[in-house]
Amino acid sequence: MKLNELSPAAGSTHKGYRVGRGAGSGNGKTAGKGHKGQNARSGGGVRPGFEGGQMPLQRRIPKRGFKNIFATKYASVNVEVLARFEDGAVVDTKALQDAGIVKKTYDGVKFLGRGEVTKKLTVKAAAFSEGAKSKIEAAGGKAEVV
Repeated sequence: MKLNELSPAAGSTHKGYRVGRGAGSGNGKTAGKGHKGQNARSGGGVRPGFEGGQMPLQRRIPKRGFKNIFATKYASVNVEVLARFEDGAVVDTKALQDAGIVKKTYDGVKFLGRGEVTKKLTVKAAAFSEGAKSKIEAAGGKAEVV
């Protein structure tokens, strides 16, 4: 098969409609829009979701739940990733981003307790779970809340 032999599958493409090009075209005069009315006008038609005055579906369906716009969102990281860092290193948000562990920090980084810590590290983050804090300190490191 060569590039010049490529063609769309049979029936997958349609010839464009040239509307308003005379009576012989089969789509002359009103160009398939009928006589008068909202949809015949320039710029006519209704906005998406409009149901002719009936209460739209989007407004008929009940609202659910509550979204706290003041909530603190953390980028969560497990302590198992600390194995990547050198012994005695200071691990902060910048170090985590440089290592490719977190992309977005949101309102800060929170360390969670999955995994083991074997190195003595100084970890600086916005929050720590109880398990994460105890594992970092058990390995001889420090967990500092920034």
